[in-house]
Amino acid sequence: MRRLSGLDAGFLYLETPSTHMHVGMAAVFDPSGVEGDWSFHRVRDLVEERLPLLAPFRRRLVEVPFGLHHPLWIEDPGFDLDYHLRRACLPAPGGPAELADFTADFMGRPLDRAKPLWEMYVVEGLEEGMVAVVSKTHHAAIDGISGAELVANLLDMSPEPRKVPPEDPPWRPDRVPSDLELLSSAVLSLARQPLELARALERSVETGLHVARQRRELEVPPPAPFSAPKVSFNSSITPHRRVAFAEVPLDEVKAVKNALGGTVNDVVLAVCAGALRRYLAARGELPEASLVGMVPISVRRADERGTLGNRVSAMLVSLATALDDPVERLHAISRGTQGAKEQHEAIGAETLMNWVEFAAPAVAARAARLISRMKVFDRVRPLFNVVISNVPGPSFPLYCAGAPMRAMYPMGPITDGVGLNMTVISYQGTMYFGLVGCRETVPGLEEIAAGLGESLAELAKAAGRRSRRRRSGGGGARAGSGQATGSVPKGKAPG
Repeated sequence: MRRLSGLDAGFLYLETPSTHMHVGMAAVFDPSGVEGDWSFHRVRDLVEERLPLLAPFRRRLVEVPFGLHHPLWIEDPGFDLDYHLRRACLPAPGGPAELADFTADFMGRPLDRAKPLWEMYVVEGLEEGMVAVVSKTHHAAIDGISGAELVANLLDMSPEPRKVPPEDPPWRPDRVPSDLELLSSAVLSLARQPLELARALERSVETGLHVARQRRELEVPPPAPFSAPKVSFNSSITPHRRVAFAEVPLDEVKAVKNALGGTVNDVVLAVCAGALRRYLAARGELPEASLVGMVPISVRRADERGTLGNRVSAMLVSLATALDDPVERLHAISRGTQGAKEQHEAIGAETLMNWVEFAAPAVAARAARLISRMKVFDRVRPLFNVVISNVPGPSFPLYCAGAPMRAMYPMGPITDGVGLNMTVISYQGTMYFGLVGCRETVPGLEEIAAGLGESLAELAKAAGRRSRRRRSGGGGARAGSGQATGSVPKGKAPG
């Protein structure tokens, strides 16, 4: 048994009937070159063999009575692989729209807390013989980095699947502890908290004073919570979801970075900002103030690789959507991220994780449900406007039971007040975007996805002009045009 950290458990407490705190992935594979029958059963056998490398897949939650303390993970004595791994088929023509609709329905259903918190579908019927694997895992079990490591454990770096040695010692399910045992363990753990709380309070006061001084010195201080303007997707959400996919060339993102400055992540934020500005302007609701993005930051140390759970913090960044010029917007975002990083370093990665450790589970969960039921975010400003998450991915090909992966679209959760999540991962020279929105508040999600390519094209055009001027003066980078097809890849690996 292992107790969840406060941060891991926090993703459970945030869950309501309309807010589902799982993360997902839609991966597309090409089985055309695989010898023999590449079938659902072949994938099932692979997953079963890899279970020793997929720790969250056999763990389930045990809640402490009365919500006295954070839940525990136990090895599930009732684990049933066939409940979690299922088979589906898309309707014709099996293109990107059909895959997005299937994924939206899948992401709109909560996970059953009485079972390990993951589900996976092998989806057949895609155009040109492609097959998709669509999965979701609760955020309480993984963050972006540990989720990517989980995918790496499931897949292979060559067409020949690697052999996984037998577990030593063999896996054994846990006995479900009694309520008395859970309460006794919780009381002992809580007895140590007053001293830890006092230390956290002392550190927080010192940090607060330091941050206040630093904000006065920063050239571009990051936005404060609740300072974001309110737009249509910043309201209460329903359980229903929309999903859209897009991809852009990584080398063009890097060419923009090299020609115009900033980092790859700054360019990603600028590409998203341009798409959002175009979307809101077309609907006549572009606010005068710039949108604010929440950007998750991994604080996982090198020695924590391979560990599960969440080691993540966040920073708020202005998306500079009030600026019409895309280059000025990129430069403003770059300055803003620098200030946000400096403030984040001043606060320290452990501050948030220390405080959420003391959350009272029963109170936190009831507060989240009350906020949702009263539709508080229909009447107040949002904490921020949108979540934009950039997860580093592999530059080399990955395979599932011998079939090469052609695309991978990551997806994150949405919450009341923040009905849009834009997550991106790089793979083999392409950046793959997975957009998740509330079906009722983001009706034009596909327009935002299409706008990503148009936004990159604007920046690439400006980068090309800058590069030509540099070359005429001796040296510089080259940039091409951007694209966002949102299509199921055809036979050839990107990059």
